[in-house]
Amino acid sequence: MKIAVAGSVARDHLMTFPGKFSDAILPDSLHKLSVSFLVDGLEIRRGGVGANIAFGLGVMGLDPILIAAVGKDWEDYNSWLTRHGVNTDHVLISENLYTASFTVTTDTTLSQVASFFPGAMQEARNIELEPIINHVGPFDLLIISPDDPEAMRRHTQTAKRLCIPYVADPSQQLSSMDPELIKELIDGADYLFLNEYELELAQSRTGWNQEELFSKVRVQVTTLGSQGARIQEHGKETIMVKPPKERVKEDPTGVGDSFRAGFLSALSWGLNHERCAQVGSMLATYCLENKGTQEYHFTREEFLSRFEDSYGLKATQELEGYFRPNLG
Repeated sequence: MKIAVAGSVARDHLMTFPGKFSDAILPDSLHKLSVSFLVDGLEIRRGGVGANIAFGLGVMGLDPILIAAVGKDWEDYNSWLTRHGVNTDHVLISENLYTASFTVTTDTTLSQVASFFPGAMQEARNIELEPIINHVGPFDLLIISPDDPEAMRRHTQTAKRLCIPYVADPSQQLSSMDPELIKELIDGADYLFLNEYELELAQSRTGWNQEELFSKVRVQVTTLGSQGARIQEHGKETIMVKPPKERVKEDPTGVGDSFRAGFLSALSWGLNHERCAQVGSMLATYCLENKGTQEYHFTREEFLSRFEDSYGLKATQELEGYFRPNLG
């Protein structure tokens, strides 16, 4: 399966707060919120939703095509992604701007406060999909993840016009996207990925209730944090998948992106949605156990052993014929 990933590439600034945000926020004074947190840790890592998903797909042994706009500081990031199986030949490199920047603070409950500066991502609206398709061949699946809103609009329109199956993953852009753009992206998607909060936000922003939202897509995948994931497909029973037991909860940043990468890897292998969610959950757990969105690593044997511990021998045997990780 030829998978293209359109979305952000960023430098992540990851900070930790040794307390709970809720202790410093007064619910009755949210209208005049002014608060700061003294953090005790800062790490700078590679990130961006598009890059995170592409990295995960590459690590799982696929050859995803990254479609993104990056800055003039791209060289080392590019080497990292290509070494892990990502096709970066069609990335747009800005002549003047630096790669986008994501800043997030995580408290002891794994709650997060984040902000995003787009930088070179603003130029993603200049990317045309058709020349890329003419070069590499038709996409079997296009992932439209958080990016410059106009780029997301254009990619959605192109996917619909060319009848390219696509994944709608608005996530971090829901709060800033125009409601009509959210509707345009979701309506007609083969797969819609949201977490619980994003699901409520999408309903609020579009004016659609949960049933109306689901009616716009073929499959809806909702991640539920520590409770796992819910997969809904029309005419079929809802699937609930629990996550594996983590060894440590290091950092939740990028966990949802890793879930998507694992899910879509298994989808490309022709596995059913339950297996897809299990593979996604396993990869997300590896991400949770590391500081940084692209720092996880494993051997084939390690992954399959943990997968069997969580989901059983039969499920693991279904993976064995396909799973050939890129160890970088």
